[in-house]
Amino acid sequence: MTTATIIQSLASGLLMGLLYGLIAAGLALIFGLMDVVNFAHGEFLMIAMYTTFFLFVFFAIDPLLAAPFVAAALLVFGAVIYILVIRFAMRARSNVGMVQIFATFGLAIVMRGLAQFFFTPDYRSINTSWLGGQTISIGGVFLPVPQLVGAAVSLAAFTALFFFIKKTDFGRALEATREDAGAVALVGIDKNRVFAVGWGLGAALVGLAGAIMAMFFYIYPDVGASFALIAYVTVALGGFGSVFGAFAGGIIVGLVEATTALVLPPSLKAVGIYAVYLLVVFIRPRGLFGSI
Repeated sequence: MTTATIIQSLASGLLMGLLYGLIAAGLALIFGLMDVVNFAHGEFLMIAMYTTFFLFVFFAIDPLLAAPFVAAALLVFGAVIYILVIRFAMRARSNVGMVQIFATFGLAIVMRGLAQFFFTPDYRSINTSWLGGQTISIGGVFLPVPQLVGAAVSLAAFTALFFFIKKTDFGRALEATREDAGAVALVGIDKNRVFAVGWGLGAALVGLAGAIMAMFFYIYPDVGASFALIAYVTVALGGFGSVFGAFAGGIIVGLVEATTALVLPPSLKAVGIYAVYLLVVFIRPRGLFGSI
């Protein structure tokens, strides 16, 4: 194991970690806003990847150009899911937590089943995108261009999200609703509207990640499952409800995954992720940046 190998592996882990953070950010945003864990989060990623694929196949729109459209489509999709499903699940008079869990888990099964029915279980990929298969060398470290662009998109998305939450009126309403959903009604804030937009933003973030990942990852109905599991670990590691904790958690997960792959066979690279997660659970159960 040489120094160059270690640097190469860590650089790749950092790029993937930024994408993991982007995927997990939407999950953290929804939980922080509503105390709801979206078990269909992986299926949102799958829908985004399929949308990107079909935009490429039928309209020859490169995934890089399709990313804003996919994010916008997922924003609307997320808001509609809140209005049609989650809003009613939250009105349950008993066992509210279980109702919400089964509502999102059932939604995941339905979405995955529909994808298998309409798209078949076949693996698909985008092989001729502008950035696909390209690498650049920086100081002898080779970086895949799609992952590099994905990392840049992730940084830009988190920067935009930070300014949206901290500097806009609606962002402040989002934060206020997060702190006390009951009290905001007294000042004229419609919490259902805030929740719908929150679900939309969470879906838009994962939609952005899905569009980028479609450039270098296979697309199939179960693709979201493994990434959703990583997203749950990332959110728990960074702190439930902390969007920027998810960002930091994603970087940690990516680096730990890359380091584990250096020491253990690549098929066991997830072992390091879950070992670090268990360590954090024992030492700091609320996560590294959590406040609950």
